[in-house]
Amino acid sequence: MPIHEYVCQDCGTQFEKLVRTGDTPECPRCRSVALEKKLSVFATGGGEGAKAAELAAMGPCGSCGNPNGPGSCGFGPH
Repeated sequence: MPIHEYVCQDCGTQFEKLVRTGDTPECPRCRSVALEKKLSVFATGGGEGAKAAELAAMGPCGSCGNPNGPGSCGFGPH
């Protein structure tokens, strides 16, 4: 059961909700179901896509970012 972040389109309340498959979340303040799902920082931090992006940002060797590859930075093979 994932936790999603939402913004209510009616009252502007931002909240997190544990959502089961088939459930329709509603705003805890006004009970509206007119919600916009936000991109969760927590969700992006732990996903495979986020991990790949993080590794790509470090560079080819995956640690110091030296463009000449693993071991070129002087710290030996990584």
